[in-house]
Amino acid sequence: MDWDSSADAWIEAQGAHGDFSRRRVLDAPMLDRVYACAPRHLLDLGCGEGRFCRLLQNKVETLVGLDPSPALLAKAAERGGAQFVSGRAEAIPFASETFDMVVAYLSLLDIEGIEAALDEIVRVLGPGGRFLIANLTGFATASDIKAGGWRILPDGGREIVVRRYLEPHATVAEWKGITVTNWHRPLSFYMTELLQRGMTLTHFDEPSVLHPENSKEQAYNNAPYQLIMEWQKGP
Repeated sequence: MDWDSSADAWIEAQGAHGDFSRRRVLDAPMLDRVYACAPRHLLDLGCGEGRFCRLLQNKVETLVGLDPSPALLAKAAERGGAQFVSGRAEAIPFASETFDMVVAYLSLLDIEGIEAALDEIVRVLGPGGRFLIANLTGFATASDIKAGGWRILPDGGREIVVRRYLEPHATVAEWKGITVTNWHRPLSFYMTELLQRGMTLTHFDEPSVLHPENSKEQAYNNAPYQLIMEWQKGP
């Protein structure tokens, strides 16, 4: 499993507080949505080393992190903050209607069997439950950003080459000693699949760096790199 072989490099790259896009772009709006929905029972799907669970420690009655990587789960358990369980998104090891929120924080792009995973997410959500997603934008995953697909322009903007946007496909992402398989899927894929499962879109955002501290951070706001979606299961 590539995440196990890359676990040490991933843990080092994330540090105690996460990488730039998590700390400065996604954490605040993701936490805002959790607090707005006030779930009692939350599943962090693909929790990795457990960083987002630790941000929610003592704020949710039942907090579970699920991940298939023994190495990442071991680090999550060592650091604490939640109940950490081994399992895959395609076969979530919990009964139907167990949770009132499932969070996928930059984890959907790691899941090969996405249709089965979406079925499972809807199954374990109770009536009215929310599915909160943070994901890379489709043009980011279709532009081989980790392989030099983005070129920085003199004014700080970025030029990208997008290939096969409309076609779901796997890519190998390599950075900072990490080598993993990511899955590109266009936004229309997620919209269609979740609508077909009876889910209703309740929130959408393309978050930016708030109060950029330098020109590099300001340039990050030229175009969205990530998006946030929140979907609700019917009664």
